[in-house]
Amino acid sequence: MLGTKALQGTRLSMGIASCAGYAFMLFGYDQGVFGSILGNDNFVKTFNHPSAIVEGQITATYDLGCFFGALAGMYFGATLGRVRALYWGCSILIVGAVLQTSAFSIAQMIVGRFVAGVGNGLNTCIVPVWLSETVKPGIRGRLITLALVLNQVGNVQAQWLNFGMSYIPTQAVSWRFPLAYQMFFALVTMAMLPWVVESPRWLIQKDRHGEARTVISRLLAEENDSQEVESMYRAITEAMKHENEESSRSWHILLQSDSLHSRRRVILGAGTQFMQQWGGINVINYYLPVVFGSLGVSRRLALILSGCNVINLMFSSAVGGLFIDRYGRVPLMFWGALVQALCFAFVGIGLSQGGFEWSAVAVAFVFGYFTTFGVTWIAVPWAYPAEVNTQRMRTTGAAIATATNWMNNYVVVLVTPVAIQNIQWRFYILFAALNLAFAPIVWFFYVETKNVTLEAIDAIFEQQSGHSPVARFSHETHVHGEKVGTEDVSMVEKV
Repeated sequence: MLGTKALQGTRLSMGIASCAGYAFMLFGYDQGVFGSILGNDNFVKTFNHPSAIVEGQITATYDLGCFFGALAGMYFGATLGRVRALYWGCSILIVGAVLQTSAFSIAQMIVGRFVAGVGNGLNTCIVPVWLSETVKPGIRGRLITLALVLNQVGNVQAQWLNFGMSYIPTQAVSWRFPLAYQMFFALVTMAMLPWVVESPRWLIQKDRHGEARTVISRLLAEENDSQEVESMYRAITEAMKHENEESSRSWHILLQSDSLHSRRRVILGAGTQFMQQWGGINVINYYLPVVFGSLGVSRRLALILSGCNVINLMFSSAVGGLFIDRYGRVPLMFWGALVQALCFAFVGIGLSQGGFEWSAVAVAFVFGYFTTFGVTWIAVPWAYPAEVNTQRMRTTGAAIATATNWMNNYVVVLVTPVAIQNIQWRFYILFAALNLAFAPIVWFFYVETKNVTLEAIDAIFEQQSGHSPVARFSHETHVHGEKVGTEDVSMVEKV
């Protein structure tokens, strides 16, 4: 008999989603908090009026830490499990937050940013994998989108907290408290971890079969010895056995192809994160007050516009949650890239023309870009790598994708203040061109994964002989168990 006090079924799934959401709320808060601090009077005075290059380095060092944290996720996620790795990610981030909050030198601030980044990089590698391995395929995209909505809740808090602190810009608390507040989200996430469960797929990989059955029974809200639990358990173990037979255990898998297309799947997952970053989100997100300031508005109005824009992004991300499992990952990325290209083009045109009217056009299309990104690109690059990779390569593939995100994030954030200062509006035209180039890449090379079980995705790649748009969008032929050749895959759709 299952313990009456243990979370199970829908309540357990919501608990997992909430815990993951708080981890991503921390991620969003960290992304938004520093851009507004850069113009703080006391911060500038404390660090002796840092140049644009130094500001970029302080901000971007966080992303460099995230890169190394994501790579560490390959080891910690595979050896410690998803839950314990998330615990250590939060712990490391708290150390980084303490270093930042107490900093009086640029060196200590950079170290603190790097350490916090390591913790966040580990979290952002683990959370999508953990969610994908514990929730139903029919709601997998929506729950990962929910985590990204909460990510923007964190960003909203960062923007408006900094706006409030702008009324006391000469006081140290106006920037030290926002940096210290990172710890709140990390502590809440850690407090929730004892109430959730480890991935049953990871437990089976580690030959902890009894624990895996218990977790499956809680996820399904069924007795441990029920037929539903047995079918789910058997589907996962047989899929892993097949993967063991068809692919290498080593890193050689990234240097050669196999029948499961493992290397291609890693590249596809990492590609979504590469395109998200060079789609331009953090050109604007990290430096939103700076971008609005470049339009000639006051610092306070720039902070207000930044706060309103991230609220817009939060709500548009929620709208995206309605579409991701209905229309799929590929259509959202394709149409999103086209509209984002249009928005960046008009931002560049507005800035190049000058004057109040054209500045208003630029502001409007910044809002338009955020809306489009929230509906289309915010969630897919986090969901796709955790879905598309094989079970054995899932943590590694997600880590490579997340590391790709953070390394490219680092480059973009590092060059943005210098580029805005030197080439101005032309910088935004570059991102219009990049988004335009991404649309055909998505259309011709990406495979749809919506509503498909993780085990059934192997069958999709094995059965493919071509990559026509029709095959990708006609994914329904792979959703039901009888279409992929085993009733156990149908049963696995319950989780």
